[in-house]
This record gives sequence, structure tokens and C-alpha cells, in this order.
Amino acid sequence: MSPLWITVICLADRARCRWRAALDGNPESGALTLEWIVIAGILVVAASALTVFLTTKVKEWESLVP
Repeated sequence: MSPLWITVICLADRARCRWRAALDGNPESGALTLEWIVIAGILVVAASALTVFLTTKVKEWESLVP
């Protein structure tokens, strides 16, 4: 079995478990809170900005190679 397939199955199983925990009705049962959603959004924006920055730098460095 492919390692990628095993990873996908594992992540889907974890998502299913969290979904079921969130539907249990207990507010502390694993549902996402607003703070974690904001933190995740900040991390996505930072990673996107870093990707754009590094892509431009790599292209700039590639132009210096003869």
C-alpha cells in the first residue's frame, strides 16, 4: 500500500473522529474555536507571503548563474 494512501486514510480518520466529537454537544470535545481559526488564517497568510518572497529570490539567484 502506498505511503500517500496510508496518510490520506489516517487524515480522513482523524477528521471523522473530530467531526463526531464536535457533534457530541460537549463544547470542549474537539471543535475548533475562533482563536484557532484566526491562528490558522495567520499561518496560511504568512506561508503564502514567504512562498512568494522565496520564489522571487530564487528566480533572482537563478538569473545570476551563467
